[in-house]
Amino acid sequence: MNALKNYTILIFAVSGLSACSVNNSRYSQKQDSVPEFHYGELTLVDATPRYESYAPANFRPYTVLGKYYTPMRTAKGFEEYGQASWYGQKFHGHLTSNGEIYDMFSMTAAHKTLPLPSFVKITNLDNQKVTIVRVNDRGPFHPGRVIDLSYAAAKKLDILSTGVANVKVEVVHVDEAGVMTVGAGKPQQPDVPPSLAQGENSPVMVAMLNTKTTLEDRVEIESAAPPISKALAAAIANDSKPNQIFVQVAAFSNQETVIELSEGLARLYQLPFDAPMIDNIYRLRLGPLKNEQKAEKLIQDLKSIGFDSAFPLTLPAN
Repeated sequence: MNALKNYTILIFAVSGLSACSVNNSRYSQKQDSVPEFHYGELTLVDATPRYESYAPANFRPYTVLGKYYTPMRTAKGFEEYGQASWYGQKFHGHLTSNGEIYDMFSMTAAHKTLPLPSFVKITNLDNQKVTIVRVNDRGPFHPGRVIDLSYAAAKKLDILSTGVANVKVEVVHVDEAGVMTVGAGKPQQPDVPPSLAQGENSPVMVAMLNTKTTLEDRVEIESAAPPISKALAAAIANDSKPNQIFVQVAAFSNQETVIELSEGLARLYQLPFDAPMIDNIYRLRLGPLKNEQKAEKLIQDLKSIGFDSAFPLTLPAN
């Protein structure tokens, strides 16, 4: 029992909601850095804004360094000014707050309260350079800083050498119908109904083309709804449901311990959890996760904080 309480204390001791907010044993580096290995030439292609539903688990309020944060329910129309910082190799390959794996070479970012995931246009007010990133993490938790950029995004905005820059942050919001707004700007209505949109006439593509000058020609156009495979079409026709991937953390006989621990882990990794009783034992699970790679990364992180028995679990969807 003492060991289990120690796990819970450890979970709340690390402010693990953001890769860019902590310095703990999860990371092999003590200090963050630029890449210390050869990675080839970066293309620095901006993230492409599109409709993505917000992850419900990421609406949960959280506390870091004694301060309480409540995530926004929607980001439409959001703008703010402040300083941008960046994070790099120390956090490369670790989980973000959205349950994804941080890739310092992707156009991503961390924000304290934006819904996850969100797309934002960042303007470096010191040199007028612009990029678009996908927010999938929490942070930064330093006074005055409003957004933490990936290494690639910081490189594109030319803030690697300075470390921080004065920026304007504008959410690029795309709804299910393909209507796009940039910051507090006017909505850009697609020219065709979503039900008729296919291929190059998809709602997001139309909205992109209509707002290219607004986004300063920095958005790479792509279809938001690529053709589905024959296998997927057959699965839909048969009303079949795919299996889901979970990670079982551990099994316990004490319900109070399970509740305490599950809430801490869900907060740490920003993932849903459940703890069904099977054969009089509570089996604590995190998930579902998007793929086996994310499950394996989560298992590695769990083992690094003492949950040596964590393992992947595939279950049919409800």
